[in-house]
This record gives sequence, C-alpha cells and structure tokens, in this order.
Amino acid sequence: MKIPHIVLLSSVLAAGGGAQAQDTLTLGALVTLSGAAWGQGMKNAAEIAADQVNKAGGLDVGGRKYQVKVVAYDDKYQANEAVTVANRLVFEDKVKYIIGPVGSAPVLAIQPITEKNRVIVMTLGFTAKALSEDKPYTFRPNVTTAEVSQPQIDWLVRTQGIKKVGALFPNDETGQQIAQDLEAAYKKAGAKLPVKEFFERDRVDFVPLLTRMLARGIDAIELDGNSPATAGMIVKQARELGYAGKIVRTGGPATQEIVNVAGKAATQGMFVHTPIDPELPSTKAYMDLYAARYKHSMNGFSPAFYDGANLLFEAMRRAGTVDDTEKVRAELERISGFEGALGRLGWTGKAMYGIDHQLDAPFYVAEVQDGKEVIRARCTVEGCR
Repeated sequence: MKIPHIVLLSSVLAAGGGAQAQDTLTLGALVTLSGAAWGQGMKNAAEIAADQVNKAGGLDVGGRKYQVKVVAYDDKYQANEAVTVANRLVFEDKVKYIIGPVGSAPVLAIQPITEKNRVIVMTLGFTAKALSEDKPYTFRPNVTTAEVSQPQIDWLVRTQGIKKVGALFPNDETGQQIAQDLEAAYKKAGAKLPVKEFFERDRVDFVPLLTRMLARGIDAIELDGNSPATAGMIVKQARELGYAGKIVRTGGPATQEIVNVAGKAATQGMFVHTPIDPELPSTKAYMDLYAARYKHSMNGFSPAFYDGANLLFEAMRRAGTVDDTEKVRAELERISGFEGALGRLGWTGKAMYGIDHQLDAPFYVAEVQDGKEVIRARCTVEGCR
C-alpha cells in the first residue's frame, strides 16, 4: 500500500468540544538564500501562503484538514548543491511540492529527480529548457525574459531612442539564455546588442569590463540577467566611470536592491521591468502583508510565488488529494482566471515550450525617480502602451 507523503501532527487541536488530529503537508523551498533577495522572497511567499491557510483552520482537501509547513534549504545557486538538497527533500523529507530553484542550472540539475518522482516544481529558472512536454511536473509562476523582453524593448527603442546596447551577463545557463533572448529582441526592435561581456557570478570588480564596453560607444547598458546586488554594483561602477547614458533592466525585479547598492543619484532615470503594479489592490495587500511580517519591502518576484503556492493549494482542493501529484498536476494545468496578488492569472506557453506551464500575467515598465518605481507603460506579451 502506498503511504501518503504527509506527517501526522503529534498534537491534537480542539474542535467543537472534541479533539481532532490534523495532518501536515510539507512544502519544500529549494532556493538561494545566501545573500539572494529573490530566493528569500520566494521562501517568504510560501510561508505567507502557508500561514494564511493555517490560520483559516488548515488546507481542506478531500474532507481532511492539513496544516502547511515550509521546509527551506539553501542551494547556494549551485547545480550540485541543488541536487543534494533535492535528494534530501524528496527522499528524506518526503515532499511532493517544491518552490524553487531560483537559477536555470539548478532547475535543470534537479529535474531528473523531480520528474521521475512526480514532484511538482514551481521554478524561477529563466531557461527555456526548464519547460517542455517531457517535463510535465515543472511549472513557472513568474514571467521571464522570453515573455517580457520584446514588448519592453520595442517600447524603449520607440520612446527612448535606444540604438546600441551593451550588457554584462553571468557566465552560466541563465546568463547565456538571457543574452540570446535579448540579442534577438533588440534586433527585432530595430536596435543592436553588439557589446556583451560574460563574467563569473562571484565577481565584484566590473571596471575593466565596463571600460572596454564604454569604449565601444554604447547608448544604453542592459542589466537583465544579473542578481540585484550585482546589478547595483554595475550601475555604481558605471556612473563612477563617468557613464551618463541610459541604463535599463528589461527583466528581473530588483529596483530597491539596486538603489540600495548604487544610490538614488546613480539610478535616477533608469528604466526597469517590474512584474507588479503597487496600485493594484491585490498586489498592495500582499506588499503590506509582507512588510508587516518581515519588516522590509518585498522583492518583485515574491508575489508570483505567493500566487504559485496558492495555485498549488487550489489544485489540491480540486483534485481532492495532496498525495496523487498526477491528479494535482492535471488540475493545476486547468486553472484559469485565478484571482491572485498579481491579478487574474492563468497558464500559457504552448507555442514556445510545447506545454502551458508558463504563468500568463501582466507586467510593466517603470522609470526610477528618487529611488522609487514610477510606471510608464503597461504591458502584455502583445505589447506595451
């Protein structure tokens, strides 16, 4: 007989004058926690979603109530560490649902484990290889460069006169994929990305790379593909070298972290991608909830993984099971018009990835003014206006 992947709470909860035992559903958070705002935001999102269902009496699935627990491990943005953590989550902690990983290389490394064992993964990894028909248990609840770059770049080229762009990318699966996507997007928009520099992720001195790049006469620096802290260092060092041109970031929410590192003056007038509209009531409610719990503002990826966790919970409710992930996966795929923190959500991706496991959500272009994002364009995959 198959044993459900749940852990019985040793305590009993008083209910209606009697005692009712509850089960625990464990979510794994396989994320980068070592100085990474994205990973922290993903873990925190899962914790908030779990706390909400717990405070409401538990997750009601198939007539049983589950308290949700989040177990988090740091993969240190390394593929080999991600494999170690995935094995621990799947075979020791017996989880069937994982939030993460952050990076492309880590998600590709763990998929042989998660797909074989029918573990549903909600990854941030931008690589196109993460989603495919032969990887039915992997979903991506955030938009990526492949979805957002073209409409944003079309808008930037049209309204800001950008023509020749330089960019620095991490020398890994994520950086290489984003460089490829961006080069094609700039070309299609009528501009060029002829100046590209690749570096190892632990690098902190970008002056030699920037000096070489600026000598090529670029009119914009693209930051997409870099972690928030790294992007901040690039902005700071570029301005210190005297660069006064445009700086853009067409993917990956990181504005507050960039401002914290580079300062308000260096980031003034920067154009950035943001997946959130702070004025949207559902988004604002999540932002306030996050700030109240963690005592700091959220990273822009966090609402996507709050929504991702809640999409998982809804799929479990519809499937009537937490253990049969085949049924849960099928119900997850069918969800559309879901009211989340980011707005009305569904799934897309069939044309690009062969499977509708890519979140379909609105996104925005903002200009940084006095350290804050001011939305300048509202976008869908069809375009920005």
